[in-house]
Amino acid sequence: MTLSSATSPRLIHIAAALVIDPRGRTLLVRKRGTEAFMQPGGKIEPHEQPVHALARELEEELGLVIDPAHATFLGQFSAPAANEPGFVVQAELFLLTIDSDVSPAAEIEEVVWIDPATDGELTLAPLTRDLILPFYRASLTATA
Repeated sequence: MTLSSATSPRLIHIAAALVIDPRGRTLLVRKRGTEAFMQPGGKIEPHEQPVHALARELEEELGLVIDPAHATFLGQFSAPAANEPGFVVQAELFLLTIDSDVSPAAEIEEVVWIDPATDGELTLAPLTRDLILPFYRASLTATA
């Protein structure tokens, strides 16, 4: 083992969604036994394309069935993992606009819709707080 591999952060590769409703609110989820809210999504299996992993995770965790063709790729974002100390989460982020109800399932304990201009007075995962919400806010001011 080289020094660089011993000190480099361990990666968790995920697909995540910036889910927006018709009112412009964004969906956040909180896993059972944790405090931080984050984008819905989950780990990408070795054989999966990120958008297909996202579709699978959204159905498992929220009962939300999406057409992967309607997910717009926004880019790759990385931040310290909220629930796994010493790990970095690397997210393939997709934009989805939905007009349907979602319900927590599997390991998701709570879902909330927030105004993206605020943090909703919630504890947010670093990826959501530091990168995704600021990215979305910047896109709103660019199109306003």
